[in-house]
Parts: sequence; C-alpha cells; structure tokens
Amino acid sequence: MTTFRPVLRQALKTYEKNRQLRKIAQASALVESRGYMKWTRVEDTIEFARLMNYRKIGIACCIGLKREGAILASILRGNGFEVISTICKTGAVPKEKLGVKDAEKLRPGQFEAMCNPIAQAMLLDACGAELNIIVGLCVGHDALFCRTSKAPVTTLIAKDRVLCHNPVASIYNHQSYYRRRLYDDHLSNIWKSSPTS
Repeated sequence: MTTFRPVLRQALKTYEKNRQLRKIAQASALVESRGYMKWTRVEDTIEFARLMNYRKIGIACCIGLKREGAILASILRGNGFEVISTICKTGAVPKEKLGVKDAEKLRPGQFEAMCNPIAQAMLLDACGAELNIIVGLCVGHDALFCRTSKAPVTTLIAKDRVLCHNPVASIYNHQSYYRRRLYDDHLSNIWKSSPTS
C-alpha cells in the first residue's frame, strides 16, 4: 500500500468521478450489510439488481448447465425481472474457425461448435441487458465474456466439472487429497514453509 499509493488515490478518484461505478459500489456495500450471513448469492444478486434499478437481466450460460440457467431465469422472472439468456455454443461455429485442429477436439472426426462468449456478450448487449450473470462459462470463456460485455457482469456459478461446480473445494483440500494434483515439488516446498500452512 505504500509502494502503490498513487494507484490507490486514482482508484478513489474513479469512485468519485464515475457516478455509475460509485452507484455499483454503494449497492454492493448495502447488499453486504443487509444480507451478510443471511442471504444466498442468488438473493444477493436479486437485491443488488433491485438497488441498481435494473429491470433486464442477461444470463450467459454453459450448455452443460442449461437446467440451472433455466431455474435461475424462472427465479428472476418470479422476482419481477425480464430475463434474456444465451448458450455458449451460440452461432454453431466450428472449432476449426479458431484454428483448433481435428485431433485437438474432444471428439475428433465430429463437428464441434466452439464456445462463443464474445457473441453471448454482444447478443445480451444488443437485447439491452443491464446486468449479466455468468452460469458456468469455462475458464477463459468467462474472461472473454467479461471483457466484451458492456453491462456489468457477476458470476453465479463457476464451472468445475470435477467438483460439481464448487472450485473452492480444491483450495480447502490443497494439503490433503488435491495436494498431489495441484502442486509440483517446488510449490509443495513453498507451502510447507508458508506461515498459513
């Protein structure tokens, strides 16, 4: 904090100068204080959207979590929001368009549509989404979606196929079951010497 004081000052000025970012920060603080240890993340998201006066919410969904996305859409509609959703494979663009070779696909010799998070963000923007919710986009695809979306983005489900979309489980188990899978010898030695280990 002493080395980067100018950066911290600039961040504070950004809150002061940009009314939209300040409003998001204020709404976030209110959600935290009102719902702390009481509300689920779905409830937090609903309350945040209400405080921001958002009416139209976009859902960027992985095709593998379309059921979860549909349930979320139903909950949001039941709370008075208009919902727009897009699935990751939108556009049915072959992976070869990205330069992925046939041998590099999940099922070589078959058609595989690429995930298209840039199109998802652009479609939700075109439909006027005021807040976008990520439901299980892959690592990297979520980054592209966030970078492209004009509307603010929040994540409801972070994809982790192995851990039932609960990626923090690998962190909680970093020194037991997942130790051998997450670290090489060098990283293991760092963790052994860490004061929090």
